[in-house]
Amino acid sequence: MIPGPIECETDVLKAMGEPPKSHTAPDFIKSFGNCLNMMKEVWMCPSGQPFLVAGTGTLAMEMAAANLIEENDKALVISTGYFGRRYADILERHGAHVTILEAPVGEVVETADIEAELQHKDYKLMTFTHVDTSTAVMVDAASMGALGRKHNVLTVLDGVCSVAGEEIRQEEWGIDVVLTASQKAIGVPPGLAMLVASPKAMETWKSRKTPVRSYYADWDNWLPIMEAYTAGKPAYFGTPAVNLVMALEAGLGNILKEGLPERFERHKKNGKAFREAMRALGLSMIPKNETVTANTLSAPYLPDDVSLPDFMKAMGEAEVIIAGGLLPEIKGRYIRIGHMGCVAHTDLMNAVRGIARALNQCAHKTNEDDGVLAIDKIMRK
Repeated sequence: MIPGPIECETDVLKAMGEPPKSHTAPDFIKSFGNCLNMMKEVWMCPSGQPFLVAGTGTLAMEMAAANLIEENDKALVISTGYFGRRYADILERHGAHVTILEAPVGEVVETADIEAELQHKDYKLMTFTHVDTSTAVMVDAASMGALGRKHNVLTVLDGVCSVAGEEIRQEEWGIDVVLTASQKAIGVPPGLAMLVASPKAMETWKSRKTPVRSYYADWDNWLPIMEAYTAGKPAYFGTPAVNLVMALEAGLGNILKEGLPERFERHKKNGKAFREAMRALGLSMIPKNETVTANTLSAPYLPDDVSLPDFMKAMGEAEVIIAGGLLPEIKGRYIRIGHMGCVAHTDLMNAVRGIARALNQCAHKTNEDDGVLAIDKIMRK
């Protein structure tokens, strides 16, 4: 029950276990092309250019920065936790002058403050973490896209913990890059970096005056590969992760088969149910209110009388694996539980029972039935 890598469905695991194929085999070329086309459907960006590359979510973040930023460009980072700060580091590495607007823990940066900053400087690019995995805080992606269009600033949505779990309408909302990784709500083992770039982002890249600083991340190397696979032709720059691509074909197919509106609603229901269960056990959440709360993971504070090491040991004994805190200033005070992808009612119930029993083992008395009833009430609606 960690917020990635998450559990995978059977057909995804079956594809991972197939004998590796040649990256130029006709059936693999078809699989890769299918993935690229399905990415545009899942991202809701029919005019976008998908990129699918072996790597992590951090590579996807760097690809956007490396291809859109040139020396001395101004970039604005909207930060709600650990991964906003990481994006600032990446942008600075590629020569950008970076300004960070950072929200207090559990909150989002006010729209008025973002707009005031966009009016203050001539920014080329603005990044924001849709769901920060360190805090479970979610920002309003549609409003961020609107701000980017209004001020003619490229927008980059870090959707590592949101794509295929939270609603994203990239083209409708006017967001220039939406990026993610395979191991979270996409529901595939780790190892694939994915993004979809808008026509505006692609035109900005094509109009660069200087070479991209990263060889591996350079779209100039990858775009011909994506175009070839889309056209059903073999191509080579770097050997793709063939089994992961085949697994991704199954994973994206499952997402579209479920239906995006239904999938978003299911994640909302799971998230709400789990948060209510945590509150029933007496735990408060990092996000300050429901408006800024993610549905793909939860981040409750531990009671003051419970130490994180003791609690995590007790969780291990309960055979429920969750994640500890990540944000440095509160790292030892909270836990993180993922509930994205194919997580079912029984998984949520088992996690709630495990957390209640671990609290009791740490001498913080709570009634696990309170959590179970809270989650069951919502899940049965």
